[in-house]
Amino acid sequence: MEFLPTSLPGVTIIRPKLMRDARGLFARTYCAEAFRKAGLDLTVEQMALSQNTLRGTLRGLHIIPEAVGEVKLVRCTRGAVFDVVVDLRFGSPAFGQWISVELNAKNYQALYLPKGLAHGFLTLVDDTEIAYQFSEPHRPGIETGLRWDDPDLAINWPFAPIVLSDRDRGLPLLAESEYAP
Repeated sequence: MEFLPTSLPGVTIIRPKLMRDARGLFARTYCAEAFRKAGLDLTVEQMALSQNTLRGTLRGLHIIPEAVGEVKLVRCTRGAVFDVVVDLRFGSPAFGQWISVELNAKNYQALYLPKGLAHGFLTLVDDTEIAYQFSEPHRPGIETGLRWDDPDLAINWPFAPIVLSDRDRGLPLLAESEYAP
């Protein structure tokens, strides 16, 4: 595995080594020892799937408050997404900054997110699936988030979403949230 740092401290792209032969492909996608050697800590407590029927489905930007926090590993297992991470860690030199990465079923990359980051994605094709590994079990009612179109964040989405939940549509702007600088 190759661990590629991003401009957000601790956020890392994981590129597996692809081993191909006449049978197809094999790739190791997670190894606790390799992650620890790379300075990444992920004890998996829960795994989940997000299936998205239509291109243009937006989920996010979601966050678990840093005090509770969760580390997560995100991978696209079918289709393709424009994946976005926003640094909301108080005291971080990158606070309020964001990165985007295309995750798709052909590049096999994953994105490692430490605690304190908002996360969301926009599906780029129909029938897209995301697999998550979480360091913490789901705790209903503590998740919050920010609006996808917050002008203070100025995320450069490839196009406007077509499918968006009422909950995500109603998330606050950064300036109105508990993360306001």
